[in-house]
Amino acid sequence: MKTKVVLVTGAAKRIGAQISRAFHHAGYNVILHYNQSVDEAKNLQGELNSERPGSVSLMCLDLVKNCQWHELEDQCLEPWGRLDVLINNASTFYPTVIGTVTDSQWDDLIGSNLKAPYFMSQALAPCLKEFAGNIVNICDIHGDRPLKSYSVYSIAKAGLAMMTRGLAKELAPEVRVNGIAPGAILWPEKQAEVKDSTKATIIRQIPLKRQGAPEDVANTAVFLARDAPYINGQILSVDGGRSLS
Repeated sequence: MKTKVVLVTGAAKRIGAQISRAFHHAGYNVILHYNQSVDEAKNLQGELNSERPGSVSLMCLDLVKNCQWHELEDQCLEPWGRLDVLINNASTFYPTVIGTVTDSQWDDLIGSNLKAPYFMSQALAPCLKEFAGNIVNICDIHGDRPLKSYSVYSIAKAGLAMMTRGLAKELAPEVRVNGIAPGAILWPEKQAEVKDSTKATIIRQIPLKRQGAPEDVANTAVFLARDAPYINGQILSVDGGRSLS
């Protein structure tokens, strides 16, 4: 059998990088999508190719501005001639306090968290159908329980959850579509204002009383794509039980 191929968007850093490692360790060839994180993407490619030469390729695209969706399938098929899994992970996250929200903020947050996953899925559905593939969307627990001062982000992730369920019906039976809703996995990268007291409050709300790790999300993505042939249209919360509170 030919080696299966996964495309991970926003793959250069954080959870996306760990998802890429997990699929690579599971034997997949990996297409690493990135936008501005050039050095991180090349370093990750080098890391994984050193383990298995010729198993990782790079894709540089701005998924919000000027993305040529009609060219996407050819770009994905170019390295190995197939695509088995699409992981819609790329995301933008920052506060949007009501009364201050701009058109550009709306377009950015909705574009990265909802529009891009939808049009990625639409563009790649034909080749995913050909190989009985999978789509895994990285949602968020705040798509169900909104985060104060992050209304636009929460709206976008709520839409992504509905998109997951809608495409699970529309693309079946050839393609399964599922989602993962992470909880407290990584603190925001560029928001040092998240105080230790706030972090402690969040941890107290989690029944397991601890923060998760990127590996928790990555291993769940591999499970959904590889080991769960009868799971479709579901969003698995990877949050230590926080959504129970």
